[in-house]
Amino acid sequence: MESPLRRHRARYKGPAPPPWKETYRRRCMERLRSSRAKLLDRYRQAGERVGGPAVGALLVREVMEQEWETLRAAPESLPALGEQMLEDPDELAVLEEIQHELILQEQSVIEEYERSLKFDEECLNAMLDGLDASDKIICPVCRKNNLTVRNHFVFCQCGLSISTQGMTEEKLRSLLENTVTEHSHRCFHNPEFTVTSGMEEETSLLMSCPV
Repeated sequence: MESPLRRHRARYKGPAPPPWKETYRRRCMERLRSSRAKLLDRYRQAGERVGGPAVGALLVREVMEQEWETLRAAPESLPALGEQMLEDPDELAVLEEIQHELILQEQSVIEEYERSLKFDEECLNAMLDGLDASDKIICPVCRKNNLTVRNHFVFCQCGLSISTQGMTEEKLRSLLENTVTEHSHRCFHNPEFTVTSGMEEETSLLMSCPV
């Protein structure tokens, strides 16, 4: 006579996946998406001590454990979600497949973040190189074109236009360089520059940090 455990395993032999797979996978995906800020925050805090893949794998493991317990505790939990499932090689393979997919997804998020940081660093270095040059100042907003100071106005081809009093290219260069350097001493993230309107509709150049 065929044992219940053998029938349980035979039920998932072949192409048909276990009934809980898609529900569990979807819930893990949703929780990971809502935990992106936590992933990047851990990655920033770990720095060079822990690689990106290790940080992503740790978060994936936490999410899978949390969602597994949540799914098992739910009143509508599937009958297959029992203790013996963790002893079934076929179903363990399904868990490993989901884990591998989630880890790859989190690694792609970290890689995209690293590319973004590298691009920002290159743009910032280009701006600082422009500040070091005697004949040009790279626009901190678009990071492509040169700023021009003329007739009490600072403007750029990207559309930046700020009314100033007594501003010269030398003063502007010194102001930008000192501000960026001071920020880099307190934070390793690259600052961002935007154009804003003040209380009296006067346009200003605002530096902010993404953290």
